[in-house]
Amino acid sequence: MTTTPELSTRPIPDEIARQVVLPEGHRHDGPLFEAYRWLRENNPLGQVKVEGYDPVWLVTKHADIMEIERQPHVFTSGGGDEPGSHNPILQNQAGDAFTKQLTGGSLRILDTLTYLDPPEHTEIKDIANDWFRPANLKKWEDRIRALAKEAIAKYLRSGANDIDFVQEFALYYPLHVIMSLFGVPEEDEPRMMTLTQEFFGTADPDAQREDVEPLTPEAAAQQWSAAIQDFYAYFDKLVEDRRANPRDDLATIIARAKDGNGEYYRKEFAYGWFIAIATAGHDTTSSTIAGTIEALAQFPDQLAQVQANPALIPDLVNEGLRWVSPVKQFTRQATQDYVLRGQQIRTGDRFMLLYQSANRDADVFDEPDTFRLDRKPNKHIAFGYGPHMCIGQHLAKLELRIMFEELLPLINSVQVTGERKSVVTNFVGGLKKLPVRLELK
Repeated sequence: MTTTPELSTRPIPDEIARQVVLPEGHRHDGPLFEAYRWLRENNPLGQVKVEGYDPVWLVTKHADIMEIERQPHVFTSGGGDEPGSHNPILQNQAGDAFTKQLTGGSLRILDTLTYLDPPEHTEIKDIANDWFRPANLKKWEDRIRALAKEAIAKYLRSGANDIDFVQEFALYYPLHVIMSLFGVPEEDEPRMMTLTQEFFGTADPDAQREDVEPLTPEAAAQQWSAAIQDFYAYFDKLVEDRRANPRDDLATIIARAKDGNGEYYRKEFAYGWFIAIATAGHDTTSSTIAGTIEALAQFPDQLAQVQANPALIPDLVNEGLRWVSPVKQFTRQATQDYVLRGQQIRTGDRFMLLYQSANRDADVFDEPDTFRLDRKPNKHIAFGYGPHMCIGQHLAKLELRIMFEELLPLINSVQVTGERKSVVTNFVGGLKKLPVRLELK
């Protein structure tokens, strides 16, 4: 337990709290990362109260996030002994109230790993844990490489490519990979793309559904719920098909998983797995591809270095993950009194784990605001830490490595040519617009 107190902390200004807590504060990376910096330097673990939200501790330091994440019995994700009593996704109070109304009082709107705590978390994770291990993923490497080459040939051409790198390239390759390995027909991928953007774009006016009234406190929860129900309707057919007609794919492993009594798990657990794979399984990877290309445009010496020595591509992947940190935050709740960074924590207190901030922590990373391939060790926590560490991390790294192995040798130059835009959410992050001129051989 951390017991060393900070010598002094400054009160957190309301504008800093709002910048970090409110989704619209994540519209522009510059002010957001300045807010993170201010917090790390002045009040790295401070509690704030933003109107419409529960009080929450902002956790900005790498060591504190690791201390919380390694103790799920102390800092619960889904409610511990009271499953569904805590929401690991930060919503406003109106959104949480709407969720409880839908579920009959629970905040567990999905039976997926994010909402579970050990031992249930461990049991459900074990359903597909072996499939995501590097030894199993190796057999898919040739297939993934073929998909990377296909994406480059389909969306890019020799010479100048003046494109929105996110919308016209980066989004499609990871989706096609995960859907192919998953077993979803290619003709259904546009539907998966639409639902994913709705699922993650709950606070973004550009991603709002027509059947949800915008700009209301409940709108984000309504859109979230509507997207989930649409996913359920699609994936119910997939579960039924794989139980009746098993194949060599990930969907079959999940759909046919059985509990300790030899019975199929409730369909809701399969839905939860499928939604996690269909959303986080590609969106975070596409964000990292785009963010890394943007970084290489900003740091052309690093582009030249990795092109001269392709053996550095795994280092590029790790630095890209640190730089982008596509998962911005999850929340946890204390199940007991605790002392963290000299602060007295009370049972029931909530914590916003700010992974992007932790990955710019100068106590862990030299020159954290510089993109560097030679960063070793690179102790980023872009995939989280502890039991909730992302199960798909090895697949994501494999996809990223293969894409950069195929794309980088073709690049003569890359430059950002217009205004870039970030995704407006405080849950997952990345770019939704990146105009570039990509000059290919």
